[in-house]
Amino acid sequence: MINPYKKNAKLVLSNGIVFPGFYFGASGTAFGEIVFNTGMTGYQEVITDPSYYGQILTFTYPEIGNTGINFEDSESNTNVKGIIVRNFSSNNSNWRSKKDFNQWLVEKNIVGLHGIDTRALVKILRSNGSMNGVITSEDKTLESCLKIIHDTPNMEGLNLSKVVSTKQKYLWTTHTQTNFDLRIRNAESSKKLKIVAIDFGIKNSILNRLVSHGCEVLVLPSRSSLKDVLSNKPDGIFFSNGPGDPSSVSEGIDLAKSLIEYGDIPMFGICLGHQIFGLALGGSTYKLPFGHRGLNHPCGENNKIEITSQNHGFAIDPNSLSKEIVRITHYNLNDKTVAGIEVNNKPIFSVQYHPEAGPGPHDSDYLFKKFVSLMLERC
Repeated sequence: MINPYKKNAKLVLSNGIVFPGFYFGASGTAFGEIVFNTGMTGYQEVITDPSYYGQILTFTYPEIGNTGINFEDSESNTNVKGIIVRNFSSNNSNWRSKKDFNQWLVEKNIVGLHGIDTRALVKILRSNGSMNGVITSEDKTLESCLKIIHDTPNMEGLNLSKVVSTKQKYLWTTHTQTNFDLRIRNAESSKKLKIVAIDFGIKNSILNRLVSHGCEVLVLPSRSSLKDVLSNKPDGIFFSNGPGDPSSVSEGIDLAKSLIEYGDIPMFGICLGHQIFGLALGGSTYKLPFGHRGLNHPCGENNKIEITSQNHGFAIDPNSLSKEIVRITHYNLNDKTVAGIEVNNKPIFSVQYHPEAGPGPHDSDYLFKKFVSLMLERC
């Protein structure tokens, strides 16, 4: 007889620490960078955020799965490689739930691990930094797990945006607003503003917020050229979020440089898009010890504070930015990293956080209106 209390899976970290636990979702082995998210809600959006591609995600909130899965909140068809939780709830209870959480993980081939001390794991990651690891339900030795980890590339130098980016351009015109999203649709002009969005791992909620502000969004692959962008005669250009090391996204950096030099087209960047703008403007980026991943990061400047949603492992070096070219508009108030910039004398700005709030607070939604206003001024 199988002992239901005998742990049948484990997490192995690159430093050799092992956490025995139980598997759920898909069986098998997942490997990648182990990171943690401090949000207390929105696990479906978080798991399907392309910025987590190639990572295994630890939730600090102690119970995951109790609201099931719905058909509205997924941010993309991309998902994390694995998840780690303290308690896994197999009892779905929510009026929006359409699918069992565990079955959804099986369908997505996401390996889950529960029953470990996630507080102890997060303390290790905060003290030692994010590190590669393996979660497995298979009968693998410690040595074989460490071999997998050794063969797994570190996040530095990885251009993962080219993996998750769309391969073909497509038009996003519909606004799939859920009936509990009370944010007002802000179509400020009868003119339908045309935005070209460069997809480095874009989220559906970003596209929805752009449409809600009266925009028609043409999404282009990350490898797009200056000619590809300008041939569509955009009123504005958007650089999206995405996974991996921003300094390795050479095609995106080159495109940003060309567009900045080209003229006066309004441009807006979020997360990886923000870092790409910083690199295109002569700055440099560096890897954070354990990243910013959660829904309550305070950002601001001059006594103005926004509570923001964040998901990134790299940041722009403030000392690498020329004050003659760029103005820093926001700092992360937890560690004073750069959270927002504007280009002097050009309608170009970006933020390190996620104003679309999928999930997260709505403090920063005004940035979409700012982008629209810059375009209307030039129409």
